[in-house]
Amino acid sequence: MHKQEQMYNHFKGKLVEKNPTYVVIECGGVGYLLNISLNTYSKIGSDELCSLYAHQIVREDAHTLYGFYDKVEREIFLKLISVSGVGASTGRIVLSSMSPSEVAKAIISEDVNLLKSVKGIGGKTAERIIVDLKDKLNSELPEVEKIQFQDNTHIEEALSALVALGFDKTKSRKMLQKVEASEPDLPVEALIKQALKFL
Repeated sequence: MHKQEQMYNHFKGKLVEKNPTYVVIECGGVGYLLNISLNTYSKIGSDELCSLYAHQIVREDAHTLYGFYDKVEREIFLKLISVSGVGASTGRIVLSSMSPSEVAKAIISEDVNLLKSVKGIGGKTAERIIVDLKDKLNSELPEVEKIQFQDNTHIEEALSALVALGFDKTKSRKMLQKVEASEPDLPVEALIKQALKFL
């Protein structure tokens, strides 16, 4: 199958509808239905404004959009569906059963049983996923480790504010990650205030 050019990178707009399996985001008067994983569902707040990374799958009988809370989840999804026998539905079930970092770690540590525990994945498919993706993910493990902080817009906003205030970027990022780990989901202002106490 030839590599499909992606028409959509992300959608940012009004969250019209939110369900555990899909959301509807209105952009410029058009409502887009994006299929999502439980991982993404759990991270989307009740904010009216919603931004999701996207991947479009085009088949003769359907054009389907998938939405992801961050780029890392999308990357894991794309890697999963590149494996023979793993379709988009299975990829979404995997990311509804485990977080992106758990999926990556299961593959890297060759945990066949954990992958097999996902509905729709048998022993052979689990082994194929490991064989096909282990090396690819291994080289990217540092990125996977940073998964919970990458694309966290609160942290990025707070970081740029601290840098603007004259603080060291690396130290500030570490401090913000510490604050975020101990008190998740703080608003940007609170994140900055907490980090300032320790910098």
